[in-house]
Amino acid sequence: MHRGLYAAASAMIVQESMHDVVANNLANATTSGFRRRIPVNKSFPEVLMDRIEKVSEDGEIKLVGPPFQLGLKGRFLIGDLSLANVISETYMATEFGGLQTTDNPFDAAIIGEGYFAVQDGAGNTYYTRSGHFQKNDEGQLVTEDGMLVLGDGGPVEVGDASTFAITESGNVLADGAVVDMLQVVSFENPTYLRQVGRTSLAVTPHSGEPEPVENVRLEPGALEMSNVNVVEEMVRMVEAHRAYETASKALMTHDELTGKLITSYGRTG
Repeated sequence: MHRGLYAAASAMIVQESMHDVVANNLANATTSGFRRRIPVNKSFPEVLMDRIEKVSEDGEIKLVGPPFQLGLKGRFLIGDLSLANVISETYMATEFGGLQTTDNPFDAAIIGEGYFAVQDGAGNTYYTRSGHFQKNDEGQLVTEDGMLVLGDGGPVEVGDASTFAITESGNVLADGAVVDMLQVVSFENPTYLRQVGRTSLAVTPHSGEPEPVENVRLEPGALEMSNVNVVEEMVRMVEAHRAYETASKALMTHDELTGKLITSYGRTG
């Protein structure tokens, strides 16, 4: 095994993944409620490498150590790979994105920490910072993606009311009467929420379970904008591109040296 090839290839994969994260951030630079993702890569002192020849006779893949025998079936240990670099995770930056006034009665921005609870057609509950709501044909309050906005009594129903408003405390008014209160929750570690859509987030074991926000504070008629800094993301994209090129050149160099080594030692006389 040529460890230099593996190290260079792993570096290329890392930079490709980082480029994808940055590209997603830039694509949502104007999406209300979007919070940028930050990639985290780790360098391991040792990464155990192996190869799978074929499964054993009982259908299972078995880990096989030296000495190897001809025709042996299973998973062969190759050795360790020092200084391997891999993307371990991405986490969400929770900085406030700033307010944009819309004067739309269906819009609301959360001031401080918290997330609106929404529900898809399959009954799955997600969470979002985007308060860009609207009314569907059934008289229900929904997100721009069509997810139902949840209140204390379930999906918020506004019916065919002629006037609509959201108060600073999260109450939903239809024709001047309170019909529900928006469900706003917080998490112990919101950075670990998993992104499942442009602005939709799902609970993970590391984020903790949702807890109701006691003192809800909203800004009616406004939206929280994305917290993506376009200049910063462009710099990251250039850095990832250059790092990818460097790793690619290292890979080609190792490949050329390996070819020369094989040619030199392959001579019989």
